Amino acid sequence: MSDSNDFGSFVMGFTLGALAGAVISLLLAPQTGEETRQVIKEKAIELRDKGTESFEETKKKAEFAYKDALAKAEEISKVTVEKAGELAASGKEMADELTHTARKQVSDTIDDVKNTAQDLTHKADKAVSTTADNLKGTVKG
Repeated sequence: MSDSNDFGSFVMGFTLGALAGAVISLLLAPQTGEETRQVIKEKAIELRDKGTESFEETKKKAEFAYKDALAKAEEISKVTVEKAGELAASGKEMADELTHTARKQVSDTIDDVKNTAQDLTHKADKAVSTTADNLKGTVKG
C-alpha cells in the first residue's frame, strides 16, 4: 500500500514539475502572444493526455492489487478452514481416546470392587461359619 502512495506522489510531483517548467519556459521565451497561447494550448493537451495515461495506469495497478489481495484472502480463508477441520478432527480423536481410557479405568475399578466384595463376603461367610461351629461346640460341651 505504501508503494502505491509513493508512486502516486511521484506522478503528482512529476506532473506539477513538468507543468511549472513548461509555464516558466513559455513566459520567458521570446515569442508573440499568439505563438505563446498556441504553445500553451499544445502543452495543456499533451499534459492532459499524460495525466489521463497516468490515471489509467494507476487504475490498472489498483485493480491488479485489489484482485491479488482478494485472491490471497481467499487462499488464507481456505487454509484456515482446512486447519480448523484438522484441529476439530484431532480434538475429536483425543476426546475419543480419553473417553476410552476413562471407561477402561471405570471398568477396571468396578471389577476390583466386585473382587474385593466377593473376597470380603467369602471371608465373612467363613468367619460366621467358624463362629457358628465354635458356638455349637461350646453349647454341646
